[in-house]
Amino acid sequence: QVQLVESGGGLVQAGGSLRLSCAASGTIFSIIQMGWYRQAPGKQRELVAAHSRSGDTHYADSVKGRFTISRDDAKNTVYLQMNMLKPEDTAVYYCAAGLSIVGDSFIGSWGQGTQVTVSS
Repeated sequence: QVQLVESGGGLVQAGGSLRLSCAASGTIFSIIQMGWYRQAPGKQRELVAAHSRSGDTHYADSVKGRFTISRDDAKNTVYLQMNMLKPEDTAVYYCAAGLSIVGDSFIGSWGQGTQVTVSS
């Protein structure tokens, strides 16, 4: 079992930046991919960015060029640097980690979520 604890959410003005962190504990050896999803009110949860142990990264088109995902395996932590934030980035951001967190076959764990609010 993997436990995930997120931090770094908050309120920021449009154009500003935030950095989210997610620390993993438990059966760390089972983690191949780590990443972030988000869910805005009335919308489905969507993948924002993912980082594989191999170093491969994946980004949603809506955040490419603005968000950067990074991972520190020594600290079992994944980060999401969010720059040039827009009001449409407002959502609850969830950390995810496990064998597979991208695509239709999700095999992993979820964090509790952290609110990101971008004011216009």
